[in-house]
Amino acid sequence: MQAILWAAGGTGFTFLMTALGAATVLFFKQDIKLGVQRVFLGFAAGVMMAASVWSLLIPAIEQAKEGRVPGFIVAGGGLVLGILFLMGLDRLIPHLHPDTGAPEGISASWKRTTLLFLAVTLHNIPEGMAVGLSFALAAQGAAEGNADFSAAVALALGIGIQNFPEGAAVSLPMRHEGMSRWRAFGKGVVSGIMEPVFGILVVLASGAIRPLMPWLLAFAAGAMLYVVVEELIPQAHLDVHADVGTLAVMGGFLIMMVLDVALG
Repeated sequence: MQAILWAAGGTGFTFLMTALGAATVLFFKQDIKLGVQRVFLGFAAGVMMAASVWSLLIPAIEQAKEGRVPGFIVAGGGLVLGILFLMGLDRLIPHLHPDTGAPEGISASWKRTTLLFLAVTLHNIPEGMAVGLSFALAAQGAAEGNADFSAAVALALGIGIQNFPEGAAVSLPMRHEGMSRWRAFGKGVVSGIMEPVFGILVVLASGAIRPLMPWLLAFAAGAMLYVVVEELIPQAHLDVHADVGTLAVMGGFLIMMVLDVALG
């Protein structure tokens, strides 16, 4: 129960940050400028890369040492499964990324606003899994006298910070497509619900079968890295050599690394 409560609190915070980001549509009349978009996307990519390594893969390897399977096999296997999972969702679920003309996934006659909403919602699945698993690991450590609560808080803080521009990234394009401000705000808020949903689901899974914990940690890392490489970094540069996007990636990586090391 403690793990579920902690995961609900952590993913609740990241969900709140998404909602606050979506609220920018109520105050800004124009879309985010291209340079600012690159900074937001690059920063999110850096945070997610660092979180994948320090908050997920390294703990997965450490947890795997308690079992019979070598840590690198668990981490590598879980990583591949996470990548395949997100790749499958990416191929199946119809969605549209901002600044692109062609929708991805199975062909569907849905509105552009719906497709934009689904694109950001997909990002929130691995983020919710990562935060939920970190708090589950912390609760497990607390029971054994070796709590990792600070590390979980650091991850939730880092994901929450990058969720603010992510919330704006879903609501502002919808406003640009002609949707009312309040409806665009509501869509941005709803896009963040996947984080607490998947955060709690993976906690329940890890609690039911404890040996799955290292696999699930690596799985979440693979899913996050897929989002970074497939979508965030390409969008941050938009097919050009943009120093601001590169620096934003490095800045996000640095901040998440510092948070994890300092608070972990």
